[in-house]
Amino acid sequence: MAYDLPALHVTVTAGVATVTLDNPPLNLSDGTLLPSLRRFVAQVRGDAEVRVIVFESADPDFFIAHGDMRFVTEPDVLAAAGAAAMAANPEAEVPPTLNLMQVVHEEVRSLPQVTIAKLTGLARGGGNEFLMALDMRFAAIGKAGQAQPEVLMGIMAGGGGTQYMTSLIGRARALELLLGAQLVDAELAERYGLVNRALPADEIDEFVASLARRIGALDSKIIAAVKTAVNAAATSITFEGLSTENSLLTPLFSADASALTHKLLAAGLQTREGERNLEAILNQF
Repeated sequence: MAYDLPALHVTVTAGVATVTLDNPPLNLSDGTLLPSLRRFVAQVRGDAEVRVIVFESADPDFFIAHGDMRFVTEPDVLAAAGAAAMAANPEAEVPPTLNLMQVVHEEVRSLPQVTIAKLTGLARGGGNEFLMALDMRFAAIGKAGQAQPEVLMGIMAGGGGTQYMTSLIGRARALELLLGAQLVDAELAERYGLVNRALPADEIDEFVASLARRIGALDSKIIAAVKTAVNAAATSITFEGLSTENSLLTPLFSADASALTHKLLAAGLQTREGERNLEAILNQF
């Protein structure tokens, strides 16, 4: 199957689809990337040639920077992104109590293929939530960073972050990162369980490629059986939990949050230099 999608470059070799995220200037999770991801998921779900999906970034600094903050300041931008994303997979049933990011992340999380992230840059907010929706994550030491900074933006994690993070690292550490909003490096991410492994930057490519090739060489029935069995284990991620997250997030998209977001944008949010040092900007306000 040929994949021709905005903001995504997809190659398929020996059962492994490599998806390179390329949405300049910052790889924002926005009205371009979210519909493309949803269309890709709809197409790849039935592709018998793909058994493993590796997500990486064309941007050396950012995996997915975070959600487009215009979703807070310009409701029309969010509405347009939602309409485009819904049109990208019109046949799918969408729980009415979930928001756009939750829908996309849940559809990725439910793929029958094994999904792997190669993190060699920064992933905050919706970018980190997308990471946590994948089956496995590997982070480059000295380059990778993860954070949920939403509370410093006057809102809260709402793309599945409260549910995914708690499932991965437990309640106490989830509260630390969701409320503390600090940037977590690869080594701490490994220690907390946010990623599978922290790897030297010059070794991560070959490690992930080798793992993907090994899994990709397996019979698809075996992969499906193992993934189904693992998914059957008790999990704290439910539509009810995601719906609760969304119901708590929605009222926070307030006039105060919009005003704060305008200040953050003026201070450098969603510029390359500002995003490299985002926590310093957020802590000014």
